[in-house]
Amino acid sequence: MEHLDNPVWAALTGPQAALADRYDRSARFPDEISMFAGLEDPLDPAAWRDLGALAGPGGEVLVAVPALAPPDGWVLTGGASGVQMVGTEVEGAPDPEAVVLTEADIPEILDLVGRTRPGPFRKRTSDLGTYLGIRREGALVAMAGERLRVPGHTEISAVCTDPAFRGAGLAARLIRAVTANVRERGDTPFLHAASVNTGAIRVYERLGFTLRMPIEFAAYQVPAEGVSPRR
Repeated sequence: MEHLDNPVWAALTGPQAALADRYDRSARFPDEISMFAGLEDPLDPAAWRDLGALAGPGGEVLVAVPALAPPDGWVLTGGASGVQMVGTEVEGAPDPEAVVLTEADIPEILDLVGRTRPGPFRKRTSDLGTYLGIRREGALVAMAGERLRVPGHTEISAVCTDPAFRGAGLAARLIRAVTANVRERGDTPFLHAASVNTGAIRVYERLGFTLRMPIEFAAYQVPAEGVSPRR
């Protein structure tokens, strides 16, 4: 499970390398897909210089690792403490109501995400994997999908339900349905949650997810004057 120690880097240099913009010891997804960026070693100032050169002066990136050590001049613009959970024992179960969401559904996806705020989500985030949804009277009311893929593991993300339909178990059903897809590839599901989102964490625990480690999500802005890449 060592790939999960630095999941964004493992994704960008592994199963999702085809989507990566990379400069030496740093990599990132295109802006329209995700703010996530990875560093080969988040404690290495040289890796941060590479990331600054990749993102450009004033660029903003989101990093996710247990410990961070950005050099002086980088501005923290947001973030949260979180937990990483692994679903080794979680059972997958296809759901007859779950439909695969496509490019045509992006306006509804963005509307649901905007109202429920499950975490960072952009216009092309759904390019990262399969997203499933449940509809009521034609309207998208719940969603979950795949985000980061690292060797042997796939992250379940964007788990969200319209407030008017909460309490009916739709999120749990979709998590099991996404898990079924993940296990078909031979992967194990994992996910991240904000530490303060105790309600969601309890749901994940009931499904069989277990805590693996704390993790920090932090958005940083590259110094306006930029940084010089390593020579």
